[in-house]
Amino acid sequence: MGDNRLYKTLDELKSIYRKNLSQSVIPFWFNNSPDWENGGTFSCLDKDGTVYDTKKYIWLVGRSVWMFSRLYNEFEKNSKYLDIATLGVTYLQKYAKDKLGRYYFSLTNDGKPWFYQRKPYSAVFTMLAYLEYYKASGKAEYKEKAVQLFWKINDWIEDSTKLGRPVMEGVPPMSNLANVMVLASMVVELAEIDHDPKYFEIMRIALEGCKMHYFTELKILLENVPFDSKTDIKQWPEGRIFNPGHSIEVAWFIMHLIKHIPDDQMQKLALDVLEGSLNFGWDKEYGGLYYFMDIEGKPTLQLESAMKLWWPHTEAIYALILAFRLTGDNKWIDWLEKVHKYTFDHFVDQLNGGWFGYCDRYGNLTHTCKGGNYKGFFHVPRALLFSIQEIDKCLTRNP
Repeated sequence: MGDNRLYKTLDELKSIYRKNLSQSVIPFWFNNSPDWENGGTFSCLDKDGTVYDTKKYIWLVGRSVWMFSRLYNEFEKNSKYLDIATLGVTYLQKYAKDKLGRYYFSLTNDGKPWFYQRKPYSAVFTMLAYLEYYKASGKAEYKEKAVQLFWKINDWIEDSTKLGRPVMEGVPPMSNLANVMVLASMVVELAEIDHDPKYFEIMRIALEGCKMHYFTELKILLENVPFDSKTDIKQWPEGRIFNPGHSIEVAWFIMHLIKHIPDDQMQKLALDVLEGSLNFGWDKEYGGLYYFMDIEGKPTLQLESAMKLWWPHTEAIYALILAFRLTGDNKWIDWLEKVHKYTFDHFVDQLNGGWFGYCDRYGNLTHTCKGGNYKGFFHVPRALLFSIQEIDKCLTRNP
């Protein structure tokens, strides 16, 4: 199951991750993101923590509630973490949804609607926020809110017209990997506290969805696939698009799902996806994971495709540690050292704390911000916390 050198490497990485989480990442967001006056948390923070956009982005407020609650539950019983989670969850309850129960994308700092996206993801992270906050606070009403919202989201994913998104005649029925991801992320959390058979059925559906997105030739997961296998969507960029970060993230989601539904074939698929996504998604010349790629090497519609973003790298770090614990194969540590070095060389701010998020293909920072409307207190602390916990399991087995 690996030699002692590998476990020494893991022990060293654990120390790095714990120090970065506790002395850099948490303090940066703890000190700068809470809005104690109006409620909720800011996500648009510049390199020194200055708020440059006072709008609240609902999915990021939800992620912040989830993260501070998880830190309280599993990292440190710091009552101030719970205070910030309470600040966020109160804001979500008060302002996040419209009269029809649909969730806004963004609000002004005092809760007035700003933008409505017609996607379920703000609701997804509100649901996860309620569930984790229930575990932290012990208040049963938040579990009830989470469960009710989960089934509403499941309904929205099945029929997007209920969110006001019309079905376009020219678009064939397709499965979107993001929807598979969010279902998997929510149902695993629910199954941890409630063994309702309905959740296990959703897990099976999520695993089948992962299989549907598997592209055998490259051993990766595609972003969009047709429900009808006879329909060819590769004539469009949407049918050829590959997001390495999503593919890697779903790989570890699968590894979490099969804890509840053991399946050797799905474990193999998850490990193949992790390796295939790294092999295809890694920039062989300049290092780092691409943001988007076309599987046929054609142009992408996303102009930012060649950029290197923080979150695919955090997902890879955790997925690789998890893969090593499951298999003991040295190749995952080799990849981990490579991904870790690129990540800590390019995204970690040793001066002001926290992480930057955006580099060009060559590794040069393109933005000084630490947060925005898509980057908040989530991917970095989640990956660091999960990695620390997973390394602990490895070291317990092989002290």
